[in-house]
Amino acid sequence: MKTNLYIGTAGWSYKDWFPVFYPKSQSKQFDWLKYYANYFNCVEVNSSYYTYIAKSTAEQWIRKIEHVDDFLFTIKLHQDFTHVRNYNSEKVNQSETIFNLLKNNERLGGILLQFPYSFYFNSNNLEYLSKLAEVFSGYKRNIEVRHASWLHKDAIHFFTENNLSLCLIDQPEMNSVININPIITNKTFYLRLHGRNKEGWQNSIKSFGQKQTYEQQNSRYNYLYSISELIEIESKIKESLEQVEEIFIITNNHPQGNAVVNALEFKFLLNGREEIEVPQNLLENFKRLTLIS
Repeated sequence: MKTNLYIGTAGWSYKDWFPVFYPKSQSKQFDWLKYYANYFNCVEVNSSYYTYIAKSTAEQWIRKIEHVDDFLFTIKLHQDFTHVRNYNSEKVNQSETIFNLLKNNERLGGILLQFPYSFYFNSNNLEYLSKLAEVFSGYKRNIEVRHASWLHKDAIHFFTENNLSLCLIDQPEMNSVININPIITNKTFYLRLHGRNKEGWQNSIKSFGQKQTYEQQNSRYNYLYSISELIEIESKIKESLEQVEEIFIITNNHPQGNAVVNALEFKFLLNGREEIEVPQNLLENFKRLTLIS
């Protein structure tokens, strides 16, 4: 069975990736996404959680990555559906316009439905998820639930019966959160790495709803995995990778370009430890990458 491997980051447009990942000198023709696609074959679009993407924007994305045959976008569903839980047919149509555009151009890897920690496994939430999954039944659906109650056998049965991928998470160990627990519910493996900055995560929770700077908002994700931690994760998921047809590894620890570093290292690990191309400026900032390039 051929397994398609997609490794990338959650988003690509971060001001603190310049000049760590993106070149120090840029021409007017330089484009961040096009440059990003030289090193990765997928990206998770997170801006779609906050705003409804314009069709013209998605059309530009498609043009910018046309030089990479297997490049895919995964799209995070707008918070109206998963957090606010208040949507209508207009919002569904707005979302599907982008999904269909990417799907018809063979650039859609799936959609991500990310629910908050407060979304426990119970009959009401299960019913809501079931209805929402049906609304978007025309697409590959990756579900990120963060509370450990979703590891119940009845919940796993629901995911399997409805062909939903249970998104795996690596994040700080706190209370009843879900951590990497390889459970395969369909032919897609989807892993998101949030980092292990426990203090930053706790401070972020305490500051929820308060006005924060960019650095404060993203402090929970400010973490760089060591190569040994990545190998530890690899060992936990290795058997599961052999059971699926496609694998998505998404690094969400984006501050200071850490997500780029760890995505490249995961790319090295899962491609048989063969040397990979690493941009020179990234090598200058992260000497450890000389071990994989």
